[in-house]
Amino acid sequence: MAKRDYYEILGVGKNATAAEVKKAYRKKAIQFHPDKNPDDKGAEAKFKEAAEAYEVLSDENKKARYDQFGHQAFEGGGGGGGFGGGGMNMDDIFSQFGDIFGSGFGGGGGGFSGFGGGGGQRRVKGSNLRIRVKLTLEEIANGVEKKIKVKRKVQAEGTTYRTCSTCNGSGQVTRITNTILGRMQTASPCTTCGGVGQMIDKKAADADGQGLKIQEETIPVKIPAGVVDGMQLKVSGKGNEAPGNGISGDLLVAIEEEEHEKLQREGDNLHYDLYVSLPDAVLGTSKEIDTVTGKVRIKIDAGVQSGKILRLRGKGIPSINGYGKGDLLVHVNVWTPKTLNKEQKNFFENMRENEHFMPKPENSDKSFFEKVKDMFS
Repeated sequence: MAKRDYYEILGVGKNATAAEVKKAYRKKAIQFHPDKNPDDKGAEAKFKEAAEAYEVLSDENKKARYDQFGHQAFEGGGGGGGFGGGGMNMDDIFSQFGDIFGSGFGGGGGGFSGFGGGGGQRRVKGSNLRIRVKLTLEEIANGVEKKIKVKRKVQAEGTTYRTCSTCNGSGQVTRITNTILGRMQTASPCTTCGGVGQMIDKKAADADGQGLKIQEETIPVKIPAGVVDGMQLKVSGKGNEAPGNGISGDLLVAIEEEEHEKLQREGDNLHYDLYVSLPDAVLGTSKEIDTVTGKVRIKIDAGVQSGKILRLRGKGIPSINGYGKGDLLVHVNVWTPKTLNKEQKNFFENMRENEHFMPKPENSDKSFFEKVKDMFS
């Protein structure tokens, strides 16, 4: 089933301010929170859906990519767990509640207790990993699966944890102080466990101070066709693991487009400079050119003019939003020889006043500015 529009989910317009997005999400989260709708799978799904929408629309960069490319900006599927907000679980969702609702909402300090019978115990998320992947134009046009080697922190086998006795697993310590304004309650990270909520009970020999070790792993990442340079894809759960019962961070894959030897990209369209000799331009010919799906042969009509643009429809880059493919624009350039022998010079001298060699532009021969306009239409 196709994903719903994020703006529709939160009930806001595309020009909504950050404050309006935040307010709309708070309303949805309260309405569909699992504690208020126990055993209601429909409410749970809407709760996750609203959290996914907020995760994107509250981030300026993610929102810009979503406005330009839609859901495809974050979805690649396959391999390492999928891209985008669709990989969120309840721990991801509750981890953002501190900014939205304060410590009294889902944070172990009162209010909603959390989800899944966790008893208010905090689950820390591991740090994200970032990696840059270079793609050829052919890989971008066809989509590709890359096997990426990463070194990530994982829990060392044999390490066990126990609940922190100071904070009882909440990761926070609540203090009540008397002020001239009355009793004030504040919450701060637990200094005993560092805010994790758990402490190492037994540490493996190869573990660090958090019970983690570095491990190299090969992660398959399926990259959809049509990605653009600078786009960032997320592989959920393939970042660094967290100690204890924490959840893994994400692997962020930044796309870098390699320069093609003969093709230039402009959005979903491609440009190709084709040089033909003067005899070929006069007599007509056929030429083999490169495309992102292999070589094709095109016909050059007799009398072709330098600057003519031949449009090969559907030979460009697929739209990341699934709106078809761009075109390949072949720019014909008639190559004028710089040196001639005596016989060749005599021939062209005799042709100076020949009517067949006199410029006679027709209505179909568009000006340079008209050709540029056509390129962007």
